[in-house]
Amino acid sequence: MKTDRRQWMALALAATALIAGGAAAQTYPDKTISLVVAYPPGGDSDATARLFADKLSQRLKQTVIVENKPGAGGTLGNTYVSRAKPDGYTLLFTPNPFTTAPMVLKLAPSASYDVLHGFEPVVLTAMQSVLLVTHPDSGIKTVADLVAQAKAGKQLTYASPGAGSPMHIVAEWLNRAAGIQVQHVPFRGVGPMIPDMLAGRVTMGYATLGAVEAHLKTGKLVAVALTDGERSPLVPNLSTVAEQGYKDVKLGAWNGIFAPKGTPPSVVKLLNEHMNEILRMPDVVEKMATFGSRPVGGKPEALAKINADDHARLSKLIKDLNIQAD
Repeated sequence: MKTDRRQWMALALAATALIAGGAAAQTYPDKTISLVVAYPPGGDSDATARLFADKLSQRLKQTVIVENKPGAGGTLGNTYVSRAKPDGYTLLFTPNPFTTAPMVLKLAPSASYDVLHGFEPVVLTAMQSVLLVTHPDSGIKTVADLVAQAKAGKQLTYASPGAGSPMHIVAEWLNRAAGIQVQHVPFRGVGPMIPDMLAGRVTMGYATLGAVEAHLKTGKLVAVALTDGERSPLVPNLSTVAEQGYKDVKLGAWNGIFAPKGTPPSVVKLLNEHMNEILRMPDVVEKMATFGSRPVGGKPEALAKINADDHARLSKLIKDLNIQAD
């Protein structure tokens, strides 16, 4: 079979890319790595990223820094990473609003990113429980209490870490299921919403366990229900929204690490291997539990799958509930 000039050129380019990828694996990393978090300091995403950055620094023998780039429901930082050079030196640590925020915010293509095809998945780091918590002065201790107050005409508000977050979606889902209307108050991450929750400026909030656990122990906040599909071993005595009468309302949270599209497979493989080792470290497992996280790990495909599954499932739910940025 005769090979023409264009075919030879294509083969040459492929060979060059393969060699370059091999070279990248041999030298990577030879400079500082940035682990971008699209939320402000103070939340559990930031704290978890700093834990991973420290462990990666030790294993890679290279500095790994956390770079906070908050704004636009997390899409600012996510978009920044999607456009970074795909060399493994700019990574994204993100919770699952990564998947849903662009649908809710309806950003222009120039200000957004391709959720399904714009990144290289590295590792699914953890699953997190989402809790509905209230200020003790609200008198709300169960979902039934919440529904009763709302139907009696009391003006209630709920905090979420941003439009398009799992917390925003599940709150509106419960609103519809219960036939009530609790007003959404979005914040720029979990950390910034905690002071308003503690001060009672919002009636309730939907947050990951790590962000509120200390305040639950002191009685400054009250745990009402989990929004997960099942109870969490981290708070085994807390029942779910489904158990409290709204069986279809089930939504938890996850987080993971992505790299820009086109990052060499050898670099992704190296990072995945290190992160899987990190996620098995007893001190990491213990620390993650304080953030309300359960380590997962596995191949990059696990992160790709949960991202794609959420995209398909939640895009329909967002449309059905008419969820939009406030």
